[in-house]
Amino acid sequence: MYNHPPEDGIKQNLNMRKIHINNDDNYATPPDFYKKLDERFNFDFDPCPYCEGEVVDGLSIEWGERNFVNPPYSRKLKEAFVRKGIEEMKKGKLCVFLLPVSTSTELFHDWIKPNATEIEFIRGRIKFGKLDKDGNFYLPLNKHGKTQSGTKDSMVVVFDGRTPPCK
Repeated sequence: MYNHPPEDGIKQNLNMRKIHINNDDNYATPPDFYKKLDERFNFDFDPCPYCEGEVVDGLSIEWGERNFVNPPYSRKLKEAFVRKGIEEMKKGKLCVFLLPVSTSTELFHDWIKPNATEIEFIRGRIKFGKLDKDGNFYLPLNKHGKTQSGTKDSMVVVFDGRTPPCK
């Protein structure tokens, strides 16, 4: 999953598109959810922005000072982004992740829990979407012609290099 729509394309369009939801890694964070986090953390960089086509390699570039990260949810990429976020935190940077809840994994116990300064479990499931060619957010339809919530619970994990980790 990739994160929020570009700032200039946050117009929310709730017209449903007849696109079957699949298991690709390219979904957008709902603009309202992103906006609430941005109001709190004032993000200046997004290492894995939503895109259809050209992919940004957020693992090989220097991140900003205050980062919003909704990484691809495939296991290897998700783990790589979390590790990179911890590296950036150790440089004194803020990295706010939107991740699926997987508390029984090595990633959670060996990387997230010991390094996070905050973990917030989101009530309910987030409805991730897509962006049309004009940057409008929409919810794709499943094979039954209905929108659906995400298939996993979500958590916001904060790695703040300015604050000691929670224990």
